Amino acid sequence: MATGWVEIGERVFVRRYAFFDQNIVVVLGHEEALVLDTRTTARQAREILDDLRELGSPVVGIVVNSHGHSDHAVGNSVFRPAPIWGHERAAEMIRRTGDRQRDGVSAAIPDLAADLAEVVLDPPDRTFRERATICMDDGREVQLAYLGRGHTDNDIVLQVADADVLCAGDLLENGATPFYGDGFPMDWPATAEALLAMTGERTVVVPGHGDHDGRAFVESQLVGFRAVADAARRVHAGEATVEEAVALLPYPAADALEPIRRAVAQLRGELGD
Repeated sequence: MATGWVEIGERVFVRRYAFFDQNIVVVLGHEEALVLDTRTTARQAREILDDLRELGSPVVGIVVNSHGHSDHAVGNSVFRPAPIWGHERAAEMIRRTGDRQRDGVSAAIPDLAADLAEVVLDPPDRTFRERATICMDDGREVQLAYLGRGHTDNDIVLQVADADVLCAGDLLENGATPFYGDGFPMDWPATAEALLAMTGERTVVVPGHGDHDGRAFVESQLVGFRAVADAARRVHAGEATVEEAVALLPYPAADALEPIRRAVAQLRGELGD
């Protein structure tokens, strides 16, 4: 795993943190920086600020949440008074489930309980539904887009066109099975196809977790999403058992049951609209 900031496009940097193998992306303007995602605790968010000294300590003038999960948004308050951008449903998710998410992390990782106790949940205040453009202090434009449901109902992608960098958040995950627990598996293939359409042959694609990669990586992830949807349709139609469907997936057996169960639940109308 690379350490430190890695420049993946002109004045676009990624740092891969060992905790949750998570990527934090920074886009530099003239004197300000845009930071994508804020990590799991206030302490971890402050670590980002400390590490920005390696890039000349730019002022964080803009924050973006790729979606409303705790590991991407709990550190938001540390970056105020910067405006925080995100999908309108990401803000709703944080308000509605933020406390429950935080309690779940505390229970799963007791060493973080004290840090999480100091967290002030702070949802995005600059929200949008489909697309938004952020203009940085040097005129540089960063595009935000909602492509459809996938990992959650509020994932967005961030594109820095002049650097040929596309940040996919947790719509993609490299080196591990994508998390389907809050996902919409029947929608995910179409969302990933839209993401692929934004990806050129030279585009650097940054997933929420794991190493950055390129177009072939997006294509390989799409194979998995399609396999889940296809296998779930067979279960829903009575053509295969859940166990048979699990065996069809390109995921480790221990990780494959949740995607199928979640997809079948969506086909049954149990996840809502």
